[in-house]
This record gives sequence, structure tokens and C-alpha cells, in this order.
Amino acid sequence: MRYLYILLLMVGLSYTVHAQQPAQYSTYMLDPFRYNPAYAGLDYGLSLTGTYRQQWVGLEGAPVGQRLSVHLPLYFLRGGFGLQFENDEIGAHSLTTVQGAYNYQMEMGAGVLSLGAGLSWQQWTLRGGDLITPDGIYLEGVENHNDNLLNLSTESGSGLQVAAGLYYQSDRLEAGLSVENVSAGSIQLSQLTYNLARAYHAYVGTRFEVGRSVELRPSLWFRSDGIENQLDISVLGSYNDNIFGGASFRGYSSTSQDAVVIMAGFRLSPSLRLMYAYDIGLSPLQDVHSGSHEIVVKYQLDSTIGAGKPPRIIYHPSTKG
Repeated sequence: MRYLYILLLMVGLSYTVHAQQPAQYSTYMLDPFRYNPAYAGLDYGLSLTGTYRQQWVGLEGAPVGQRLSVHLPLYFLRGGFGLQFENDEIGAHSLTTVQGAYNYQMEMGAGVLSLGAGLSWQQWTLRGGDLITPDGIYLEGVENHNDNLLNLSTESGSGLQVAAGLYYQSDRLEAGLSVENVSAGSIQLSQLTYNLARAYHAYVGTRFEVGRSVELRPSLWFRSDGIENQLDISVLGSYNDNIFGGASFRGYSSTSQDAVVIMAGFRLSPSLRLMYAYDIGLSPLQDVHSGSHEIVVKYQLDSTIGAGKPPRIIYHPSTKG
């Protein structure tokens, strides 16, 4: 499969490719650790989350993402530790990220305040042989991009990035602020430079019961790369803590709306949950794709690991709904 090379059209004749916002997952509320290192350990036990996302089904070269995270509290260090792996592919290029994170947690009022930082290794790969250019020659036995910036081979470059954040969690309220790619660095290939955009995230959520069996968790997630701002508005509910469902209005900005998201899932065992999300597109691209699919499997060990005194907390939202 070959893709029309549009990156240079985005940057004119320069040698620099500017990254878009980090991969966006519709089920962000199930694992805030993806965007905020300060969340590590706030599930108050070992937490393992696997996510697969197929975006804009039917559109050639559309984004595909896989993510795996694990985090747990380290009470003897008064904090939490986490690791996550993520691979995002768009057309002929991919970005692979491996991050380790640590945070320090302290009691604040009726809840816990966590201050965290993460260090990431990122690798950008460009498969030149999967590309075609407007002036290229592609005949049997003859391939030439006719572009000085592009090779026919596969190239990779890597670099380190830092993330930082804070997160507050109490019985009824949770909120967080974080920054990814704090240094806004770059990854160098032989002819191209891939600039990593700084990304800002703000999250706030609450929970309340409706009767004895139903719990609702509305939340807001704001994100920005300093140029484009987007807001997600979500409500996730649970029935008897076994059946889950919800909806989200995703990617709202002053100029566009991305999608409406429908979510559903259930508890497979006391420690294992399965969630599915389907995005109904609202952007102009809706005419050329049939929606987006996302599947999440989350395992939680509710018992604590290791010695030490856990922080005072009554409720941790991720173990409910």
C-alpha cells in the first residue's frame, strides 16, 4: 500500500515536519495515566490497561494506535510508579513511545494531591518506499520520488522527552493538569526534522449515585498544542458496578467538532473489565470513513502491593464504573 506524500505540502519546501497533537483516545477517563504521569498509582493497586484504536475505518492511511500501560502505588516512597508503551501509525509514518513515570503523593484536605514527572523515549519511523510524490516515477522496476528530501528506504530517528503533571483525587472529585513534550524537542532523520509539539491537558471529573444501583461520572477533558484547542464532554455510567455505558461529545472547538462517542462494557471478573467505544464522525471526513473503533481491557488488583502506609482516601474512581 502506498500513500501520497502530503507532509511536504504541510510545511512548504522546508526540511521540518511539525507533529500534530498526541494520539487521542475516546476512553481517556479509564486511564488518565496516558496523559498525566501524576496519576500513576492512584488506582491504589496494580493497574494494567491495554487499548487498541482503529480510526476513520475505510480511509486509506488512517491512524491506528496500540497502547499498554502498567502502574502501581509505591507507598514506601509515598508515591506511584508507571510504565507505558504506545505505537501510533498514520499512513507511511509511525511514532513509538516508551515512558517511565514517578510521582509523589501527599494528603490535601479530603483527598490526595500527586505531583509527577515522566521520561519518554520516542522513535519516529518513515517508510519512504510506501510513499508516492506528485512528481515521482513509479513503473515496474523503476521507482524514483524525484524529491531530494525523500528516500525510498525506511528511516528512523529517536529522542527523549519529558512530561510533568499534577493530579488531585478525593471521594467525589478528581482533577489534573499536565504537559507532554515539555522541551518541545525534535527527532532528526537524514533530510527531515520531526518537531514534537508541546501538549497541554486539563481534566476534571466527579461522580454521584442515582438510586442504589446506578452511578454516573461526568467529566471534561481540555487539550491544546498552543494553536488548536479542543474539549471533550463525557458521561460514563455503571449499573451494579458490572455493566457500563456512556457517551461523549469529542473534539469540540470554536471551528469544528470531531465526533460523538458511544461507549459500552462489562466486568468479566472482579479484577477485569472490557470496554468498547464507537466514534460517529462529525467532521468533513465523515463522508469518507465509517467511524472509529476502540477496545480497552483493564485489569486491576484491588489489594495493595508492598509495605508502607497508603495515603488517606475513601474512594478511588477507577475501581468503579
